[in-house]
Amino acid sequence: MTSQDKMEPFSSRFRCGSLLGSGGFGSVFSGQRLSDGLQVAIKQISSDGVHQWAGLPGEVGAVPMEIALLQRLSEVGGHPGVVRMLEWFETSGRGFLLMMERPPQCQDLFDFITERGVLPEGLALRFFRQIVEALQFMHNYGVVHRDIKDENIVVDTKTLKVIIVDFGSGGALKETPYTEFQGTRVYSPPEWILSHSYHAVPLTVWSLGVLLFDMVCGDVPFECDEDIVQAKPVFTRRVSKECQCLIRWCLSYRPEDRPTLEQILSHPWMGGGEMNDDEEPSSLPSQSL
Repeated sequence: MTSQDKMEPFSSRFRCGSLLGSGGFGSVFSGQRLSDGLQVAIKQISSDGVHQWAGLPGEVGAVPMEIALLQRLSEVGGHPGVVRMLEWFETSGRGFLLMMERPPQCQDLFDFITERGVLPEGLALRFFRQIVEALQFMHNYGVVHRDIKDENIVVDTKTLKVIIVDFGSGGALKETPYTEFQGTRVYSPPEWILSHSYHAVPLTVWSLGVLLFDMVCGDVPFECDEDIVQAKPVFTRRVSKECQCLIRWCLSYRPEDRPTLEQILSHPWMGGGEMNDDEEPSSLPSQSL
């Protein structure tokens, strides 16, 4: 994972395919590594769209924070629930190009829920545990994502493994408050809405509460700032008391009242039954991104 000046040019190593999606983060294209045919996602980041820059050992200029964070996680061995950056390039005129792993059959969780509807609690639990464990890994190595939402979770529809993607809003984990936020408003906590300040773990846990509600009810619990600061989710579907309890705990108004990631994993609902291993994942809708 070194910059272009130490590698062959991008075009001699990768083929760029169709546009998969675009937004404030940049654009993502399908792609292929020419040496072995590996399918990849190619993320293009325009230099003027970068909010935070970071230094890297051996690099003269600064790079987008996203590259520094992904490289840090890769250097410690990575995690199956965190997207892996294979290489990156700085190009003239196109900003930065990040080569990311991409499962052959994958779909983001937003589209997965849109197609399938509300997830059974067993499947929601299967996904949620993987996400929390991946976040634990990230925090252990000093990385905070800051934009956990269904669109940033990719589901491998063959294996039902999930991967956290898009670190464009991420930052270095710290104990002191953050006063900047480029995440998604409806996943942001009351303290950000009211005082433009938050701490890393309570922010992450709040967004996890929104995400779990989304999985078991089919939509996010809060649509506007007034709803967020009320912090009172209304369950629109039949959801078990244990699941409701965990969601309400994550969505506690006061940051200090929310659980830690470790407390989430030891919650009674997390010990419930998941989807049976012999259930056929390939019967789920699959879509190549």
